[in-house]
Amino acid sequence: MSDLVIREACLDDAERLAEIYSHYVINTAVSFEYEAPTVEEFRERIRRIKAKYPYLVCLKDGKIIGYAYAGTYSKREAYAWTVTTSIYVDRDHRRMRAGSALYAALEEALKKQGIVNLLAGVAYADKEDEYLTFDSCRFHLKEGYTEVAHMKSVGKKFDRWYDLLWYQKKI
Repeated sequence: MSDLVIREACLDDAERLAEIYSHYVINTAVSFEYEAPTVEEFRERIRRIKAKYPYLVCLKDGKIIGYAYAGTYSKREAYAWTVTTSIYVDRDHRRMRAGSALYAALEEALKKQGIVNLLAGVAYADKEDEYLTFDSCRFHLKEGYTEVAHMKSVGKKFDRWYDLLWYQKKI
């Protein structure tokens, strides 16, 4: 992992992050969005998230190859110690430890904020198909998350119904 650099995202990263994310929106059921956000929409997402939570990027050889961030689980006060996590790695740089490096750095930053619960929503189907593999499920389990909820047929994309699994990790 020593060849990977993790840093805070900045607004100038929006174009590259939108590029990484658009693959998942257009070609997979990993994201339940139908249209990839514009660069300006991505800038606004970064701005909004960074106002409260960490938003990190991973670089290899000076190029951003992935990103991760935390978001509000619920606006109600009792949930202040619980966040959602999201992570996306460039399709050509998966399985190179960027995801693990991003999540480790994200967890450290969140611990400093007093966060104790991480939740991750992951698209799921009983069988892998051309739009969805079990990679995200395997990744979250490897990172110490446990499955806590299984919501059936809640997302429809590519004219197919997909489930949503919720994973939780205490830090």
